[in-house]
Amino acid sequence: MEPDSTILVTGATGFIGTRLVQALVLRGHRVRALSRRDRPAPLPGFDRSGGDPLRHERVELVRGDITDRESLDRVVQRCDYVFHLAAYAKNWAPSPRTYYEMNVDGMRNVFDAASRSGVRRIVWTSSIVTLGPTPPGEIGDEAMPRITSPCYTEYEASKLAAEREALGYVERGLPLVIVNPTRVYGPGHLTEGNALAQLIDDYDRGKVPVLLNRGVNVGNYVLVDDVVEGNILAMEKGRVGERYILGGQNASLREFFRAIDRASGKRHIQIPMMKVSPLLFAWLQQKRAEWFGVYPKITPGWVRTFAVDWAFRCQKAERELGYRPTGLDEGIRRTYEWLLRVREEQT
Repeated sequence: MEPDSTILVTGATGFIGTRLVQALVLRGHRVRALSRRDRPAPLPGFDRSGGDPLRHERVELVRGDITDRESLDRVVQRCDYVFHLAAYAKNWAPSPRTYYEMNVDGMRNVFDAASRSGVRRIVWTSSIVTLGPTPPGEIGDEAMPRITSPCYTEYEASKLAAEREALGYVERGLPLVIVNPTRVYGPGHLTEGNALAQLIDDYDRGKVPVLLNRGVNVGNYVLVDDVVEGNILAMEKGRVGERYILGGQNASLREFFRAIDRASGKRHIQIPMMKVSPLLFAWLQQKRAEWFGVYPKITPGWVRTFAVDWAFRCQKAERELGYRPTGLDEGIRRTYEWLLRVREEQT
């Protein structure tokens, strides 16, 4: 990206989006930050001396929505590049259609507006769930065929449908690069999108963690700073039409908790549990949500998602983009130290 470029970021007030805006501003770019909120919350636990990144002089906070085609046509005008991060990634929605309206229709709207305005390149943040889980003992990559059908969750199904459509846009000439982050954690907004940071905090505060399926299933954990850097590298060096896994270290849930123990210097109780009881709890949570509109802590689809392996390598991003992921111990240490600062702010 040329110095002083104008860059549109959708999902700019989210967990990854806010950190991306911050990184782009520090590199001297102008950012047009698309938000559905007038006053986004400040980042917790960060040094305020540099100011709020979303209120920086180089950031134009624009009210809009990816489901509103007219607002997108306005906001993308005179932008050189687009980072599309906005998505509906929550555990549950009152209507399953919400996932498709945001993740498929919203993506189409962004791509169509970008195409009409003639932006130079788009980087779209998809998800590792589009590749599907990995067989036990194997490590997947971008070329791995899916081994599961149907999808576990409406979120997964919507992102898979969106990714297939995105490749169609590439065939029609859209200068698009796709990135697929794995399980993202780290300093930032403590929202549902940063559920792993909340899990680290709860675990450290003595809330007993349940090791689903005895904690043996492997996931790939990536620090948010690496996802931000990977997005920027994809914009600068990625090949149009290619997918790049932005991952970190593969670890079981049990190993993830042990890394928290090492960062905190404390040991905590862990309760291994088969998936039957969590599935029953999740089913009751989902029924309560359907009947009374009470947002569930988890749904059966997400229990099934975390009861299989999601082990991946990111060698393609390392080789082609110069991507360098942070190890799990170092990432957990940074997150834990940030959480301590957040606690100080809250007291």
